[in-house]
Amino acid sequence: MRSPASDRSVGVLLPRDLPADRILPYARRAEELGFGAVWVVEDLGFRGGIAQAAAVLASTDRVRVGIGLLPAGARNVAFAALEIASLAQLFPGRVDVTVGHGMPHWMRSVGQWPKSPLTFLREYVDALRALLRGELTQRRGQYVHLDGVRLDPGALPDVVPDVLTGVRGPKSLAVSGEVADGTVLAEPVAPEYARAALGHIAAGRPHRLVAYNIASVDADPRTALAAARPGLEWIGEPDWHAHIAPLPFAGELVELRAGCASREEFVRRMPDDWVARLTVAGTPEEARARLAGLRAAGVTDTVLAPVGPDPVGALESLATVLDA
Repeated sequence: MRSPASDRSVGVLLPRDLPADRILPYARRAEELGFGAVWVVEDLGFRGGIAQAAAVLASTDRVRVGIGLLPAGARNVAFAALEIASLAQLFPGRVDVTVGHGMPHWMRSVGQWPKSPLTFLREYVDALRALLRGELTQRRGQYVHLDGVRLDPGALPDVVPDVLTGVRGPKSLAVSGEVADGTVLAEPVAPEYARAALGHIAAGRPHRLVAYNIASVDADPRTALAAARPGLEWIGEPDWHAHIAPLPFAGELVELRAGCASREEFVRRMPDDWVARLTVAGTPEEARARLAGLRAAGVTDTVLAPVGPDPVGALESLATVLDA
């Protein structure tokens, strides 16, 4: 068994549709194998991020737990601070939280998409970080209104969790660089995209860059690429253009997607070398090289998203990329 601290920079994503009775075994196995973090997601129609994080933290001993992401429009910032501070106080040094716009069509469907998403995110993250530091917080923003709100000293965590943003696009990335402790980039993240994102973030202080990536590892690289391929079916659509724009084959990829009748046809026709560039997939040596390339591009934390019918079993092969 690997040491749980064998590679703090590599974590795994807890699949949003994992059956409830497999969530805690998945998290415990990830910790046993030495992954540095388990990240949970909050997608509309699936499971809540804070509830999942609390359960995973309580059922493990050392692994960090990241929440990625909480849509700002879904929670009043003061009450979000209560939840996050509670987790961080109960499980010191093990909590990361990500706030974002949320998917526009999801947020519009519940009546929570602001007229100015950038202003809302800037106000929200700034206020959330102040509250978690225990500051007496006064805000009269366009969206965030706080009249002398602060957390009780007895409710403050000893270790203030990092507040990251999950965003894409130059303007949102710039806001993240201004107000957040880090940025989460949803998959796929190639080194070219990481470098481009950091250029827009332009943070003036230490800033984490977390990259989600579809991942598959196998002794046969063809098997690994074939398993990863279906996870890329979304990327040719407009919402994902920021991820692929810096790539040398971006134009060809968009053209291929436009010429395909379905997502399934799109990923079936995608060349293997594109799949390899857009995932962490291949032999253990190839996957480790991919992780090294991401680190060289400025990624501080990589989150591997397992593929296939058995995510718990996939953890075993993904763990072969960890430093011994």
